[in-house]
Amino acid sequence: MIENKKKPNPIDIHVGSRIRLRRTMLGMSQEKLGESLGITFQQIQKYEKGTNRVGASRLQNISSILNVPVSFFFEDAPGEQGNVAAGMAEASSSNYVVDFLSSSEGLQLNRAFVKIADPKVRRKIVDLVKALAAEADGE
Repeated sequence: MIENKKKPNPIDIHVGSRIRLRRTMLGMSQEKLGESLGITFQQIQKYEKGTNRVGASRLQNISSILNVPVSFFFEDAPGEQGNVAAGMAEASSSNYVVDFLSSSEGLQLNRAFVKIADPKVRRKIVDLVKALAAEADGE
């Protein structure tokens, strides 16, 4: 028997993961986003997994609700430079960011970090984290 299930397009998966990334950064539930769009949270789940493709007008509405430009959802998209190998590397690096921000610590760190208004303080925090990471590598 031939399996007739289609795999989601990598771009649809990427756009969905960026929707989830931004939604979780804002601390918004799938239900709340769905309500704002007049759709169910199950539909949001399908968008975020890439199972269902997000239409242009719906993506524009999502970008407005999540307060980001539409281009945010395509940043680091696979195959962007027309190079499949580069696209795969970008997809895996972007998955790392999504995985980090999906963790409790990553989300807490990100939420606290974006509340820091002074760019010099943010820069010092980045330098501190880099120094701690370098120290851990040396052990």
